Amino acid sequence: MMLTARSEAAEKAARAREASRRMGATSSDARDAALLRIADAIDAEAAALLAVNAPEVERARARGVAGSFLDRMVLNADRVRGIARDVRAVAALPDPIGHVEELAMRPNGLQIGRMRVPLGVIGAVYESRPNVTADIAAICLKSGNAVVLRSGSDAHETSAALALIVIREAAAAGLPEGVVQFIDSTDREEVGAMLRAHEAIDLMIPRGGADLIRRVRDEATMPVVAGGIGVCHTYVDRDADLEMAREIVVNAKTQRPSVCNAMDTLLVHAATAERFVPLIAEALCERGVTLHVDERAARLVEGVRGVQAVPVTAEDYDREWLSFDCSVHVVGSVGEALAHIEQHGSGHSEAIVTDAWATAQRFIREVDAAGVFVNASTYFHDGGQFGLGVEVGISTQKMHARGPMGLRELTSYKWIVLGNGQTRQ
Repeated sequence: MMLTARSEAAEKAARAREASRRMGATSSDARDAALLRIADAIDAEAAALLAVNAPEVERARARGVAGSFLDRMVLNADRVRGIARDVRAVAALPDPIGHVEELAMRPNGLQIGRMRVPLGVIGAVYESRPNVTADIAAICLKSGNAVVLRSGSDAHETSAALALIVIREAAAAGLPEGVVQFIDSTDREEVGAMLRAHEAIDLMIPRGGADLIRRVRDEATMPVVAGGIGVCHTYVDRDADLEMAREIVVNAKTQRPSVCNAMDTLLVHAATAERFVPLIAEALCERGVTLHVDERAARLVEGVRGVQAVPVTAEDYDREWLSFDCSVHVVGSVGEALAHIEQHGSGHSEAIVTDAWATAQRFIREVDAAGVFVNASTYFHDGGQFGLGVEVGISTQKMHARGPMGLRELTSYKWIVLGNGQTRQ
């Protein structure tokens, strides 16, 4: 029987809730076996996935979708292999479920500790990136959770094809039927239905642009972990190794500018700006980056070969570029750099390049961000790079989870009390 567009999310959330109750009886081996089957099937069906993705990308391009949004939609042979590899990486991680933490003996002989348990049902609403379908499903299954997936319309067919593989192989491995649900309808009302399904969904995770995250945060009737919007800075200090700084800045800006951990604003100490700004301007412009420069930086890039520079605006400092654009601002001190980050940062990823230990320690202490990097690229802010396998998102909040959300962040705990007949007087 076909579900109506209005009821699909509620129905599938209820099915996921029922399946989540049975997930507690599954073993770590069974969940790992399911993930390995999923990874093998993604590899085996790569050609079919690409055949779905290619025309979907072309239709999006014809509608005017371009830049970072289009790049996130695209699958190729390497990206499909990467999806399968990431699923296997999740399978290889230690299982957090059942792990007992901080078990301690009380004076009365009771042993009291906390046992890791699944959250239950995770709802995920995401845009344009079909790989997210497999990433989120894999980490939810490994952590003993059920999941309801709702893809954006642009990459919906590719996401649906990946979801079909996940659902089929999870069932074939013996996991509870319905543990992975995919919303077939692209009607925006389905998002609203998910956000109202608090009796079935324990946690909602949005992945996408500011408008999507704002809607989920404002309308959800269950807890939300939001993040992913990254206005990220790299500060090159007066004591920086300039060659190191050049490599880090180029990587952070150009390796993949369409992702949330790419650098958006370069801050340069005035004491080193005369040497570093022309150097980095040439390196970035060789790679097609347009610089949005303040007055001091503008004077320093005059005459630099091939430079593409325009005056920066106040709004540019609050912009997540997701493109080959970069704001450049010269500051007079580390304190001024910290103040700029405090005013314009999004709490995602912040980096300093310096050889001064005290300055690095001050930056670490005072920057308010999910990830703080010393002499390293912000592009490393990623669940896989942090040893988490994959992530369901990067949280810029401070409660429950912060930074890449891996297996542990999809668990809660229950207190366990072990006694031998104790009673309380």
